[in-house]
Amino acid sequence: MIELIPAIDIIEGKCVRLAKGDYSRKKEYGDPLEMAKQFESHGLTRLHLVDLDGAREQRVVNHRILEQIASKTSLVIDVGGGIRSENDLHVVFESGARMVTGGSIAVKDRERFLGWLNQYGAERIILGADFREGKVAVSGWHEDTALDLKEFIKGYRARGIEKVICTDIDKDGMLEGPSMEMYTELKAEDRELYLIASGGISRMEDIEHLDEAGIDGVIFGKAIYEGNIPLQTLESYLLKNK
Repeated sequence: MIELIPAIDIIEGKCVRLAKGDYSRKKEYGDPLEMAKQFESHGLTRLHLVDLDGAREQRVVNHRILEQIASKTSLVIDVGGGIRSENDLHVVFESGARMVTGGSIAVKDRERFLGWLNQYGAERIILGADFREGKVAVSGWHEDTALDLKEFIKGYRARGIEKVICTDIDKDGMLEGPSMEMYTELKAEDRELYLIASGGISRMEDIEHLDEAGIDGVIFGKAIYEGNIPLQTLESYLLKNK
């Protein structure tokens, strides 16, 4: 069964969602810890935590919130946003993250990112491959690159990366459905890749379609916060597929 991974994005201590990564199109949804507890109470076991302040400032900012969630829930947390240095990495792991997602660092400082992969292993280091129209984007999605998404992923697969979170920026926070074509192509080309789809999830059927297509994991946020996917529905799905 596909791994269900709810997302909490943080700005100034609040759980938020952006539209297409645009900080000016922000909507707040309350306290991150309370949201994480709700996820856990409905049977979810994973959490994708994004430090949007960190992504903007290019350093880890919201590690105290990570620490709270990690100490007061049993959720397995991966963290992204602003992780640029060994100190950033140390802080998030010490604060309770089980895994780290590196996106901008994987583009801008390949050797450092590979060093982390070698030091901590592929179970703890996830490649963040955020894209717009087939090209990789970085720095909180404010910076486009000429890097082809598929080649970018292939390059890191050759160096030992096993898990990739792949986010379609143009769909993120828009509730318009995921990029099925891109995800199915990536999976068809590399069956062993642990592919986590992100961006555009709008309803339970989107998750079911990704599951049927053999996608390994799915990240979703706004669909929960806006009530499109009730937590009770996710709980029922988990129980049905046990």
